[in-house]
Amino acid sequence: MLEIKCFEFGPFGTNTYIVSDDAGHVLLVDPACYSQYEQQQLYRSIEDIRSQHSSFSIQIVATHGHLDHLWGAPWACEQWNTPVLMHEADIPMVKAMQEQYDLFGIRMQAKPFPVKGLEGRGLGLAGVEIIETPGHTPGSICLYWKEEKTLLSGDTLFCMGYGRTDLPGGDMGQLFCSLESLFALPGDVRVYPGHGEDTTIGAEKR
Repeated sequence: MLEIKCFEFGPFGTNTYIVSDDAGHVLLVDPACYSQYEQQQLYRSIEDIRSQHSSFSIQIVATHGHLDHLWGAPWACEQWNTPVLMHEADIPMVKAMQEQYDLFGIRMQAKPFPVKGLEGRGLGLAGVEIIETPGHTPGSICLYWKEEKTLLSGDTLFCMGYGRTDLPGGDMGQLFCSLESLFALPGDVRVYPGHGEDTTIGAEKR
C-alpha cells in the first residue's frame, strides 16, 4: 500500500511528494525545498521511513524540468547520493538552469546536480507507470499507480486547471492531447498535482 506525503515548498508554492510503500522504498518527487527549514522537514520525514525499514531505498524523480520543482535537487542529490531521474527531453532544460533563473529575474546562481534519463530505468515502487504528457514542457511526465488509483500529475493537470504553455518548450496542442490521455483514466483516480489541492480525474473531466 502506498503512503503519500505532500509538502508545499518554495516561493511558487510547489508540491513535493514523498511516496513510499510497506517495504520502505521511497520516491521523492519534485524536490522543491527552497529554505533550510524546508530541507529539514523533508529530511526528517524521509529519515523516519529509513529508521523503520532495513530495506530502505530512495529515488528522486522530477515530473519536468522547471526550476520551481527542482530548487532542492542539489541538496537532495547530495543528501541521499542519488541523481534526479527525469524524461530525457527535459534534461537540456536542467543543464541550462541558469537561463530559467534569469528569465524569472532570480538573482541567484543555479547549482548543478546529477540528472539521468528515466527511459529504460525501473523505479523502486512496484506498479508505477510513467505516462508521457508533453505540453507544459517537452518532457513532462505523470506517475500512475493503477491498482492504487493514484496519479501524480506534475504541472500537466491541476484542480480546476492545467499547465501553462507560454514558457520555452510549451505546446498547447501537445498539452491538450496529454490531457485527453489522462481523462481516459478511471474517474475515481486521485490526482496529486504539482501545485494546489488534490482532485480526481472525474472532477476535472466535468
